[in-house]
Amino acid sequence: MAVGLLAFTLLTSCERTELCYDHFPTLELGLSWEHEWERDYGMNHASNWNAALHGFNYDDMRPERPEWVNMVTNRPGGTTDEKYLNPEGGKFTVPVGEGQSYLLYNGDTEYIMLQDIASLNDARATATTRSRSGLAYINERHPDVRSTNPPDVIYAAYIENGPTFAVHDHHSLDVKMQPLVFTYIIRYEFEYGLEHVSLARGAIGGMAEAVYLRDGRTSDDASIILYDCDVKTYGCEAHVRSFGVPGFPDEYYGRAETSDRQYSLNLEILLRNGKTIEFNYDITDQMKKQPRGGVITVSGIRIEDQIGETDSGFNVDVTDWPDHDVIDLPIEVEP
Repeated sequence: MAVGLLAFTLLTSCERTELCYDHFPTLELGLSWEHEWERDYGMNHASNWNAALHGFNYDDMRPERPEWVNMVTNRPGGTTDEKYLNPEGGKFTVPVGEGQSYLLYNGDTEYIMLQDIASLNDARATATTRSRSGLAYINERHPDVRSTNPPDVIYAAYIENGPTFAVHDHHSLDVKMQPLVFTYIIRYEFEYGLEHVSLARGAIGGMAEAVYLRDGRTSDDASIILYDCDVKTYGCEAHVRSFGVPGFPDEYYGRAETSDRQYSLNLEILLRNGKTIEFNYDITDQMKKQPRGGVITVSGIRIEDQIGETDSGFNVDVTDWPDHDVIDLPIEVEP
């Protein structure tokens, strides 16, 4: 995915320098925003959306514009600096000289860690760590990977070679900020026994651990995303943000039938009798056409009465529901 769409135009130049001795080269940025929550790779969710089924419109899922933007400038000599912009953009002075590189991203995030920002090429976002006991099925299928919170929505744009500035130059850049985090609507459809459910939470394994801000490429390393679910009339539901599948886009194209990557889904339920029960699924086939957001559905879930009833005497071989997960929040953002 190409991150950042720009066009720049020479606007003005001073012909009488004695009248503008206090002028400096200026750059004016105008920011536009692409509010997409999923990319279409064959599912046609936007054109086939069933609002009655989902209980909301397709457009209701679109992410909001962030509160502010951080811009990192990399000069030809290797020095960098940072500026903070409002969502519309801004106007500021720049040094005289050759084109500079610019990386822009929103900074109003909580569940994201930014790394190697100063290098620009390696600048990437990762989600914060979150741990949970259990998850034997997913941990077995995705061993030695980190479990995380769903990341916040992050937008980015990269300008590799900005305009060259002479004294008194004024250039304008139009930049499109594109999302690097997408949403999966996960539907757990019950066939029987929903009345026994008190609380629900889930996990999805095999998702990308990081995304590179320069070009939107995801890392090859996988992660397990942990999240809470809402109990609906049909079952359980979660809207889970993710960087998408690992190694995207380079590895994804043409790999659907040959890739050995696998994706897993978990549902953990706290029953009204105080016990927990898990359901686990292989969702690899559903992920093949949904590398960046979409709808994941599993159905036929049953909780039999002898398991859900308080006085049944049935021994469910599961652990008690813990009070909370362990969530590690970043203390500071790496410059």
